[in-house]
Amino acid sequence: MAAVTGAMLVVAAAPDRAPDADTSEGTLAGASREAAVTLLVGRVLDEGRESGDGPCAVRMFRPGLCSGWQEQRVRATARGMGAVLKEPALGDTVQAARVEVLPTDSGGPLQITVADAGRLTDVTVRDGRGRHLAGALGPDNGRWINSEPLRAGETYTVRVGAQDAAGAPVGVTMAFRTAPPVDGGRLTVEFGPRPGTYGAGEIVTAGLSRPVPAGDLPARARLERALQVTSEPHVEGAWHWVDESTLHFRPRTYWPAHTVVRVRSGLDGVEVGDHDYGGPSDEVQFTIADRIEAVTDSATHRMTVRRNGRVIRTIPVTTGKEGFRTRSGIKVVLGKEPKVRMRGDTVGIKRGTSEFYDLPVSYATRVTWSGEYIHAAPWSVEAQGEENVSHGCTGMSTEDAAWFFETVREGDIVEVVNSGGEKMAPFDNGFGDWNVDWRTWLAGSALANIDGSPASSPSTPSRLHPTT
Repeated sequence: MAAVTGAMLVVAAAPDRAPDADTSEGTLAGASREAAVTLLVGRVLDEGRESGDGPCAVRMFRPGLCSGWQEQRVRATARGMGAVLKEPALGDTVQAARVEVLPTDSGGPLQITVADAGRLTDVTVRDGRGRHLAGALGPDNGRWINSEPLRAGETYTVRVGAQDAAGAPVGVTMAFRTAPPVDGGRLTVEFGPRPGTYGAGEIVTAGLSRPVPAGDLPARARLERALQVTSEPHVEGAWHWVDESTLHFRPRTYWPAHTVVRVRSGLDGVEVGDHDYGGPSDEVQFTIADRIEAVTDSATHRMTVRRNGRVIRTIPVTTGKEGFRTRSGIKVVLGKEPKVRMRGDTVGIKRGTSEFYDLPVSYATRVTWSGEYIHAAPWSVEAQGEENVSHGCTGMSTEDAAWFFETVREGDIVEVVNSGGEKMAPFDNGFGDWNVDWRTWLAGSALANIDGSPASSPSTPSRLHPTT
């Protein structure tokens, strides 16, 4: 797998989920707990980029970039637990959640292959800002390869769903970081979102060009002070370290409507650690639109949509049924897709079974990376407002879905209550940051931990001052 000099390959939890079957336990509950497949995760090392034949030619990668090809064996299981196999042989000892240092060339290919009997069903790769890396499954579903280059100095999360020889669903989540550019000696930051207009729940992200260890609290605090977020009107807010190279910034409560937010780095020339200096980074400015909040009550089968606190529409809906309960909690709109194909086999639902589906879906508003949408569901109109019959998504009539699609934008707030589903995770499946209480959020700030200063301290430019 592509990962990097001085960085980590982390093998962790849960398989990716696909559209409308978005649940952590329902699909896997009937699967054998012994179900597993071995994945070959390939990457190209920094050394030896000269052209050559051998394994590169076999895999049909781009000429001149594939010498020095390496593979790592990773075990995916029905419980969603990952492990790195100690040696290439399948019989070797498994060491769960082991961290691997893999020096990798970001210009080389990334490939995931099923090493033994089984098939890939879904591979999702996204960077620290939530942008997907384009790629494609091969015709036999045995191999996935990226179709656009990796970014240098970037953190990626890879979710792999697969089936073993018996068709049982298995999966694993992995994280890696590509090496910084050759001339990237200084620490820089890439901010998100892109310039534009967003909803009141939008999260500011900061992706660092290389990690800052959790144990180096002074360096983290110096870095936080240099990451400046200002807004008009002023609000209270704070940075939170998601991992060693990613920070998120949010206000204590949602952004006020029509706020203008400016994010910039003051790192250039600043000593972050011992003989480690910051470099220049591009600033970002964005605007908050009207505050749109959509709250779905799965018990009453109704979604209530408010604009700036006033109800503008109440929509009959259906959410996840038993075994496929919709996630509860606060989510943020991640994007909108006019047409999406949703298939049950991407989450291990076999063709020919009563739960299998293969549907073209219109007006799909995405709220998790693993495939939870709010979308048109004309096939369930009779159930909408009456009962929950979906595989995890929120379904509504085509007319209501079209209205919702046109009304919301990225960053708008979507909340689900009384669903009986698992709680929305804070960071690994979209923007669940708002499910973290403020005290816990501040605990993730190096500044708050190093000197106990409040988020609104006027001496810290990385904080937004409270409104008076």
